[in-house]
Amino acid sequence: MVRREGFGLPAYLAFAAATVFTLLVCVSLGSVKLPLRETFGLLWNALAGRGTGTGMSATIVFSVRLPRVLCVALTGASLSVCGAAMQGLLKNPLADGSTLGVSSGASLGAVISIAFGITLPGIPLAGTMSMAMLFAFLSLVVILGLAYRLDGSLSTGTIILIGVIYSMFVSSVLSLVITFAPDKVQSITFWTMGSLAGRGYVHVLVLLGALVVFGGVLFGCARELNAFAVGEDNARHIGVNVRRVKLTVMIAVSALIGVCVSVGGTIGFVGLVTPHMVRLITGPNHRRLLPASAFGGAIFLMLCDLLARTLFDPRELPVGVVTSFVGSILFVVIFIRTRRGEK
Repeated sequence: MVRREGFGLPAYLAFAAATVFTLLVCVSLGSVKLPLRETFGLLWNALAGRGTGTGMSATIVFSVRLPRVLCVALTGASLSVCGAAMQGLLKNPLADGSTLGVSSGASLGAVISIAFGITLPGIPLAGTMSMAMLFAFLSLVVILGLAYRLDGSLSTGTIILIGVIYSMFVSSVLSLVITFAPDKVQSITFWTMGSLAGRGYVHVLVLLGALVVFGGVLFGCARELNAFAVGEDNARHIGVNVRRVKLTVMIAVSALIGVCVSVGGTIGFVGLVTPHMVRLITGPNHRRLLPASAFGGAIFLMLCDLLARTLFDPRELPVGVVTSFVGSILFVVIFIRTRRGEK
């Protein structure tokens, strides 16, 4: 049994070391396998300012695998932090970053871009990313507007209900868009399943900036999220501005989810399963749970992406397929273990 009370700097260092080791493994393995020592040496020389080298191994590491694995790690961290924050905010173990419906809106924007060829000259995927983030923002405005009009207090039930209804509406619009672009069905389907293939350092910077800004906002709300565990009324009585915290968390989560979807498509189960796994180690305190979830989400998605790349090599699976398969099994295991622990 892990002593949650002792979860501190050594535990964070262990999480960080596990994340770095997983990154090294994922960069080393692929259709061309590289020794871990060689991969570590290349990365160490680059960090030390000695250059990246010119051989085939250096090209594979720095031009192909490293930017992709970094994108995967940052996406996993972002999705997991969003899931942990939403589960704490809504007091719903089935909540994650997609509960609000913003991820569905971002998907719609990206699908419209792919279907009708909306691009920005000279910048790969810029049109898809821009449309996804634009529709994520518009979706947030619509969802919050409806929630406020129906229930000025922004109650949990109202938010979840509107999110579900909005996601169903967007799903029907997605089907309609696809019927007008039958030649793009394969591209749209692969993208909506989630994939980070071909992503570069520009996407790394976009994801890193979003995680630092919006993830930082969520980390700053950790104390208030702890107060939500005893109910909104009790949180209000101890001085928490419930409405402000709800808006802050939902806006930050929506923005972070919008960026993730714009870069990698729809990747499910990361924000749902990873916080539950991490919570078994850290306990429910969001001051520990949120940063630990970032490490856990990065590790989980990197391993899933590794499976997606290597399981049926040379054919590559969408990473969203792997996360859904693995995540659903893990969620059942966690659920059974939790119920047994309650008895």
